[in-house]
Amino acid sequence: MRKKILLLGSGELGKEFVIAAQRLGQYIITVDSYDGAPAMQVAHEKEVIDMLDGDALDRVVAKHKPDLIVPEIEAIRTERFYEYEKQGYQVVPSAKAANFTMNRKAIRDLASQTLDLKTAKYKYASTLEGLKEAIATIGIPCVVKPLMSSSGKGQSVIKTESDIEPAWVASQTKGRTGASEIIVEEFISFESEITLLTVTQKSGRTLFCPPIGHRQERGDYQESWQPAEISDSQLKSAQEMAEKVTKELGGAGIWGVEFFLTKDDVYFSELSPRPHDTGMVTLAGTQSFNEFELHVRTVLGLPIPEILLVRRGASAVILAQTEGQVPNIQGLDKACEMPESDLRIFGKPITKKYRRMGVALTYSDKDESISMLRKRAVLITSKIKVD
Repeated sequence: MRKKILLLGSGELGKEFVIAAQRLGQYIITVDSYDGAPAMQVAHEKEVIDMLDGDALDRVVAKHKPDLIVPEIEAIRTERFYEYEKQGYQVVPSAKAANFTMNRKAIRDLASQTLDLKTAKYKYASTLEGLKEAIATIGIPCVVKPLMSSSGKGQSVIKTESDIEPAWVASQTKGRTGASEIIVEEFISFESEITLLTVTQKSGRTLFCPPIGHRQERGDYQESWQPAEISDSQLKSAQEMAEKVTKELGGAGIWGVEFFLTKDDVYFSELSPRPHDTGMVTLAGTQSFNEFELHVRTVLGLPIPEILLVRRGASAVILAQTEGQVPNIQGLDKACEMPESDLRIFGKPITKKYRRMGVALTYSDKDESISMLRKRAVLITSKIKVD
């Protein structure tokens, strides 16, 4: 049952995946563009390459001959995955899923045009003039995103015409792959956002984790909590959409499917074919299995009969305040004084302004409200300084 797993991307999500995989006796080779990445610190082997270099990626696959290829980030030459599948490698969840979800254009067209899911109105642009034309159609306010990006990188909200040119520059310089085509989305006046962690199995029915609420700043997750407040009808609608799109993409694994909730409607936003950053709240013991354990079990083909909500929980990110420094972390002693709480420091070797360096976790088996758990998680982060 021991499998050789090639993990493409070695961030904090990958680190927890490696830990979960090793607890089930698996062998992990991690890959990233820089040495000392979090997942490399707990893996059996590592490779440092530019994963946008297809030839370098081919060499690593040929060298290690893995049983499983597991993508953790977007910045990968994912079209190579189709060839790997032809060669007999198992890509998680599938080559199709990785290719479609790593590109906002492919997944949005699939969701909106092929599957007829409710989404925000959208247009594409590849020049500044094209962006202006798209905004004229979509209207202001709107959201501009690179097609190849995650964690809010290169994303902007257009509130006035003066925001257009800076948004264009950000989209071309801060995305995962540099200059690229962009998507312009209608700004949905939503009441909340949720992540619906969806588990597709090799044998067995699709399962859903209790919905996770989250708050973002600068396009990146800052807090998440579980369970999120959502009506039964909205949850049913979200589950139906999540099952529809994951079934179309195919493969086994966990998916982070994001939705906007308005007063009456549910809008599909996007999805990731892997553990989701907002799902780090599950490290607080909110579920019978955390999202990383679920991902490992599904990719190995192990059955998961059910996912149970065990207790309420919340998470809040710990951010760096400086640029280009070896992290100096202070305040862990004060943070650890807090009851019913935990934290993770990811071990990233260099700071960047607003880079996620850790996460605070809170939980309650009692009747403590989500609001109180969120406040305690944020309080913990205030006690820790990373510079």
